[in-house]
Amino acid sequence: MTEKRFEQAQLAAWTGIIGNLLLALMKGVVGMMAGSKALIADAANSASDVVGSIAVLIGIRAAKLPPDRDHPYGHGKAESIAAIIVSVLLMLVGLEIGIASIKTIYNGVDSAPKWYALIAIGISVVVKELLFQYNFRMGKKLSSQALIANAWDHRSDVYSSLAALVGIGGAVAGQYLNIPQLYLLDPVAGVIVALIVLRMGYKLVRDSIHSTMDHVLHDEDSEELIKAVQDVKGVITVDSLRAREHGHYVIVDAKISVNPHISVMEGHDIARSVKYQLMQQFSHVSDVFIHVNPYDPGFPYKSGPAPQASDSPVLH
Repeated sequence: MTEKRFEQAQLAAWTGIIGNLLLALMKGVVGMMAGSKALIADAANSASDVVGSIAVLIGIRAAKLPPDRDHPYGHGKAESIAAIIVSVLLMLVGLEIGIASIKTIYNGVDSAPKWYALIAIGISVVVKELLFQYNFRMGKKLSSQALIANAWDHRSDVYSSLAALVGIGGAVAGQYLNIPQLYLLDPVAGVIVALIVLRMGYKLVRDSIHSTMDHVLHDEDSEELIKAVQDVKGVITVDSLRAREHGHYVIVDAKISVNPHISVMEGHDIARSVKYQLMQQFSHVSDVFIHVNPYDPGFPYKSGPAPQASDSPVLH
């Protein structure tokens, strides 16, 4: 992780921590004063986001560490592991919110929350959407799975806050309209919040586990890499190329064919040029491994007479 990328990712993580902490305190205090189960549940959700953002920050710091003997490919997967932690925390909080809300419905509700609970939840919706937009764009820019996971956590909070807004609003309306049955809308909103949080948590943990496991880019995503290798002087053809995702960056394994009549030193120089080209042209490529083959005109990728030493690409 470059120093600039680390600073930007760290700023995004700290923004999430401070924003969620302030929201959790505000919604928790107002929720208890107003007697709103939905708002208290939403406060618990924001509190879990504080822990999640701290996990993201730890993952980002770990990903910045340079390669060592035990981790020769770097620590990029630390961000994906942090994303898994965020996702699991999200699911646990969703489960707890759901259980608490169902208990409240079962025991009955005899009063509506205070009207100012609506103001608190409205502020939460606006702030959470701003946090989502900031973290999502930064995560895409930096190719950070942890920031993207944290961003979708913010978006799930927007949906949960909207559900809480409807529930609280309905319960408050029930008080003014003298319809006690509408009081139940507040804890019902808590159940809806829990379902939204559980669904989002499941999706995030599934995607994070997929990112943690080694997998190659699809053919359409590797086309630009293959073209860049093919354009290097001295490369006759690209026999194969695999780009493995390793956290927020990519490691490339490629086999190239060169003129069989050149020296070992010239083949080495061509391979070095390929590595330099890929790492300069693509910022997400962190390392490149090249295997040099002598060009075989009988191989299926090429037909026609064998190239002569005089007209085959050679690095000078």
